[in-house]
Amino acid sequence: METRGLRIKRTKYFTVQRIAILASLTALCHVGRLMLQFIPNVQPMTTILLIITLTMGTIDGLVVALLSLLLSNMFLGMGPWTMTQFIGFAVVILLTGCLRPLYRSQKLATWARRSLFIGYAFLTGLLYGFIISIVYTQMFGIQNFWVYYLQGISFDLLHAFGNAGFFLILDPILSPLINRRKDFLL
Repeated sequence: METRGLRIKRTKYFTVQRIAILASLTALCHVGRLMLQFIPNVQPMTTILLIITLTMGTIDGLVVALLSLLLSNMFLGMGPWTMTQFIGFAVVILLTGCLRPLYRSQKLATWARRSLFIGYAFLTGLLYGFIISIVYTQMFGIQNFWVYYLQGISFDLLHAFGNAGFFLILDPILSPLINRRKDFLL
């Protein structure tokens, strides 16, 4: 495409290779969520979405979040919670996207960066539960937000500790695998 002597190179964002990688990561989220469904709020999906967002970008994190939720909720049950789950994940992914430069920074030692993001993964479990509680109280007209939220804080803590543990295990495995595929994604 030429515009007044200037060449504009058009590139497609969703190439076949990117779609294949996103599909694989969606399947990983889905299987991880189904395998651990018997433990309340402990599943690797949030951590995998954090790693995708930190390594690939915000759009990719949102795509995998939406597809994973739709796919796994077909098995676990659809309802109004599907939309609230996506809102919670979207907020967490958008916030994580802002921290992407820090994750990619070479100024921090690897152990310091990893420790920082393990703590961040813990906090995202609490943030996700807080967002879900806000949306539920508005959706269902619950009068006392703090009573509702505090009743579920134990589940949010399970989610937070699960996120930290999964980040500790999955970041050294998934990040290099995704980064190795960067040549396909450009």
